[in-house]
Amino acid sequence: MGDEPAMMPSRGQRPRPVGAGPVRGAGSHARHYAALDLGTNNCRLLIARPQGQGFAVVDAFSRIVRLGEGLAASGRLSDAAVDRTLAALKVCADKLKRRNVTLARSVATEACRRAVNGPEFIARALAETGIHLDIITAEEEARLAVLGCHALIEPGEGPALVFDIGGGSTEMVLVDTATPLPTVLDWHSAPWGVVSLTETAGGGEDQAGRLAAYARMREVVADSIAGFAPRLPRGLAGLRLLGTSGTVTTLGSVHLGLSHYDRSAVDGLIVPAAAMRRISGDLSRMSVAERATLPCIGSERADLVVAGCAILETIMDLWPAERLGIADRGIREGILRRLMESGA
Repeated sequence: MGDEPAMMPSRGQRPRPVGAGPVRGAGSHARHYAALDLGTNNCRLLIARPQGQGFAVVDAFSRIVRLGEGLAASGRLSDAAVDRTLAALKVCADKLKRRNVTLARSVATEACRRAVNGPEFIARALAETGIHLDIITAEEEARLAVLGCHALIEPGEGPALVFDIGGGSTEMVLVDTATPLPTVLDWHSAPWGVVSLTETAGGGEDQAGRLAAYARMREVVADSIAGFAPRLPRGLAGLRLLGTSGTVTTLGSVHLGLSHYDRSAVDGLIVPAAAMRRISGDLSRMSVAERATLPCIGSERADLVVAGCAILETIMDLWPAERLGIADRGIREGILRRLMESGA
């Protein structure tokens, strides 16, 4: 990625330390840095300090706010969604103040890019919480996600595909790991995430209806990435695929049979693609109530996880790797690396 720090893949299948890779000025342990990622579905904050060749997490916060709920139909952020999100941002603002953060960056993604009242929300967030949110482009979102997670790409030859399934969009990045500084070869942003796809193409009262909705979601996503497919190299052996999102971490948890989410077990996990397809197929046949009973899905993710499965399976069709790497890290970690690299 040109001016980005080198973060070469680690070997093996065990989880790696967050932020593994060299960081200049890592001796400034007293400095606290913060990264806030406000997506279409989640509000996530990470506060860390440089440590060794990476960073140590000092505090974190994550809440499902569904900022983009109803956006697909109305083109606006709803009052209820804004209120939920502002409540979460106020928690973040309190943490930033209590932790004496030296330098922070807060970003907003697809929901605020798309909503006609996105700028109005940004202004209100600043006035009520003191947090200034940058509405970043899809390209910067993709690059930050890669910067934060690509240390987990399996070693191998040829390019790898990294993807981030969000609430309102999905970013896919073709990465060359042959050079000391990783290089983005190509990228694509599809205007579908778990919230927007569920609201547009989801549904189904009985199993037949749910399967029809799942096929419809897969078709919608396939159409949105059709322009990217011809740009990808073909005939390569040993394809490598890495995903970062709530979808892949949730499905990784289901694959492991976890009774509750365990980041140390999921971050860096590598799962056979066939197993992920099998889980996706099973979930697509279940009702929302049935999915809600599953550990690591629950009521908060039960209605959205199937859209994530549809996006994931379509990506695996596009880049048919035999295994899928799972990262519980991404945009926030990418922001932190940039902040720490700046030495500010």
